[in-house]
Amino acid sequence: MKVLGISPLDKDATASLVEDGKVLFAAAEERYSRRKQHAGFPHQAVAAALAATGTTPAEIDLVAYPFFDWPREVELIERGLAEEARLLDGHQPDLRPALAAARDRVPDRNGEIFGLREPNARMRKGALKELVYAAAGVSPWISDRVARRSSRAWARSAAAAHRHWNAELESSLGELGLGDKLRRYEHHLSHAANSYLTSGFDRALIVTLDGYGSGLSGSISLGEGGEIRRLHDFHFPFSLGTYYESVTSSLGYNPTRHGGKIVGLAAYGDPRVLGDVLLSRFDRTHPGDLRMVQNLNLYFSRHLASHFPMVDVAAAYQHALEVIVAEIVGHWTGETSCNAVVLSGGVVANVKMNQRIHEVAGVERIFVYPNMGDGGCGTGVALLETLGGGDGTPIEDAFYGPEFSEREIADELEREGLEFREAPDLAAEVARRIHDGQVVARFDGRMEYGPRALGNRSILYHAREPHVNQWLNQRLGRTEFMPFAPVTLYEARDRCYEGVTGAELAAQFMTITFDCTEWMKRSCPAAVHVDGTARPQLIRREASPVYYDIVREYEKVSGIPCLINTSFNMHEEPIVCTPHDAIRAFVRGHLDALAIGPFLVEAPSEARERPPA
Repeated sequence: MKVLGISPLDKDATASLVEDGKVLFAAAEERYSRRKQHAGFPHQAVAAALAATGTTPAEIDLVAYPFFDWPREVELIERGLAEEARLLDGHQPDLRPALAAARDRVPDRNGEIFGLREPNARMRKGALKELVYAAAGVSPWISDRVARRSSRAWARSAAAAHRHWNAELESSLGELGLGDKLRRYEHHLSHAANSYLTSGFDRALIVTLDGYGSGLSGSISLGEGGEIRRLHDFHFPFSLGTYYESVTSSLGYNPTRHGGKIVGLAAYGDPRVLGDVLLSRFDRTHPGDLRMVQNLNLYFSRHLASHFPMVDVAAAYQHALEVIVAEIVGHWTGETSCNAVVLSGGVVANVKMNQRIHEVAGVERIFVYPNMGDGGCGTGVALLETLGGGDGTPIEDAFYGPEFSEREIADELEREGLEFREAPDLAAEVARRIHDGQVVARFDGRMEYGPRALGNRSILYHAREPHVNQWLNQRLGRTEFMPFAPVTLYEARDRCYEGVTGAELAAQFMTITFDCTEWMKRSCPAAVHVDGTARPQLIRREASPVYYDIVREYEKVSGIPCLINTSFNMHEEPIVCTPHDAIRAFVRGHLDALAIGPFLVEAPSEARERPPA
């Protein structure tokens, strides 16, 4: 049975082709359109999936889409707003005394934080705006009215969006002759399916957390014997996705794209400054449930951001997230006697939260689906349909995208006028160059599926010096608070990280952080965050032989089994997809060498001399 899975069209549109439980092809439309988090039907990704697998539309048995039709979605949104109204009727907290006490807890800071103008920088907006933030975000009666209006406005916008994307989905499938093969699914079932059916766990607690999906912001299910049974729902707008998006926006970043920056920034702050204030906005009287006061009132986070250091605001939001999710997971692992947890949904892109879940008493094994956001939903329902309730096997790799022949690569290099050669031992030469201080991009094999670069579309560098993080970010035109992630030989995991046992599969896809060993902190300081953690990619040779060999050869010359691995892309562009994309990013990105297929390319002298973009 062949199923074409289409992810939600509102962002990160993705096409997946699955046959009898095997993912044949999966790629995001953004990689083809070059528009980050592409919204709209994934025409190019669908065409690529069909071409790569030799499939015609007539051979597709089913098109799976992880949302109901728009009238049903609107009905579910209304149910959620009614649930919120009942909670708000009994809660009008006055946070002004707690905020006054919090101001006295703000510490003096002198050390530099790369990316901030000063360590205690605030998002000052002027007296008039800040007065509005205080009234609309904190004043009990006014903030309650603003929260209700914000929820209603969100509902109107969401209803219009669902209607729009529903029409585009149906018309686009009709053009392909697939309109009569469309089947719709509840959104959080798609998240539950992709995480459980690729974990290899027979019995697991399934936790899904995102912004919104089919009236929900999350779910708890039990996976057992290949079957998924829903235990509990988290209703929208009680949403940890929108909760985190609000602070991301209020601190000046793109709310749908830059949540990882808040995770990194939080490590510089003190969660004790505002942690109790954030936790007070959660109703914790119902164990295992998720209920939040005024979650869509953006003025609250705006007020905090304008009056408190950015680092302390980020720290409080991250701390409250970790506490609440750990409590929820702890409750449900107790109820189910499960020692394995699988995770999916946009919120679980938060790698520090995932570490806290792994540390919950009784959690022995954890897995996070590599494409945890909505881009992975089409794959989830396609797997669910084609496996037919059977057991899934552990995911081996996420190289589901397109690949290009040596001839195609060579033709593109020749068109661009670049000199290239085949290296007798490419892995050893790349490792030597990195050891000597060169920045090397790698393009080879099938493109990674999901948000992480996992070696086939990556930039590699050594992590030996602490200043590398800032220097390389500047060279690539990036401003980040997280260090670069280290790719680490699988067999060296315990030398580098603590608490890896039970999370080995998750760590192969850069989905969880660990505390670093003292050896790791000394040997790879550029890959260790200020809080002593790192987000590794553990690499096995069977997953990517040449990539593994590069790290192994680097260990031979340096004694260190880790390299920096960051995504191969231009700043604020998607990860490269084609040889043309790779060559463009290489030439314009001030990189020293490009290992592309079997070829090695030296940077043109003019590219080396160009200042950072």
